[in-house]
Amino acid sequence: MNEGTLRPLRADARRNREKILTAAVHVFTTQGLDAHLERIAKEAGVGSATLYRNFPTREALIEAVYRNEVAHLCEAAPALLGQKPPAEALRAWTRLFLDYVTAKYGMIDALRAIAATGGNPYGHSREMIQAAITSLMDACVAAGAIRTDIQPTDLAAALEGIALTSASAEHRPRAERLLDLTLDGLTVRP
Repeated sequence: MNEGTLRPLRADARRNREKILTAAVHVFTTQGLDAHLERIAKEAGVGSATLYRNFPTREALIEAVYRNEVAHLCEAAPALLGQKPPAEALRAWTRLFLDYVTAKYGMIDALRAIAATGGNPYGHSREMIQAAITSLMDACVAAGAIRTDIQPTDLAAALEGIALTSASAEHRPRAERLLDLTLDGLTVRP
């Protein structure tokens, strides 16, 4: 059965899946990717059978965690635009991007192993992230808050560069300074 023909999950099953993914992020972040899956089930408040029914292998869980993190990051863009002025929404989203990259780098070896076995953990993540950046920048341009000569792909490249050099938690202050410098460079000056 392919992904397009799967039945939608019942509400309780959806909640259990979300609890497992949330617990997995926490456990993998604090204990590493070799953490016992039973620990994740316990933290999620579900039985091991529920965890394995949703994620039959460690690799399936890691891939789902990664995809879920991408989805949360991308869903944050319209939510932030609904709550803040565009320039503030863009600034807040870049901090979320750093959180996402930090989590991703914690899983990078496992994601590479999944890709090496023919899986595609990355799917459409690059396109989804690019669409989020574009929506934020379009709102900023419409508000007259940022320059019009910078493309969303330029900002994406800058964010990736900052992330590559400063993804670890101990480098977070430097990453935030670099983000501020980058965003200040986008700002329209009177």
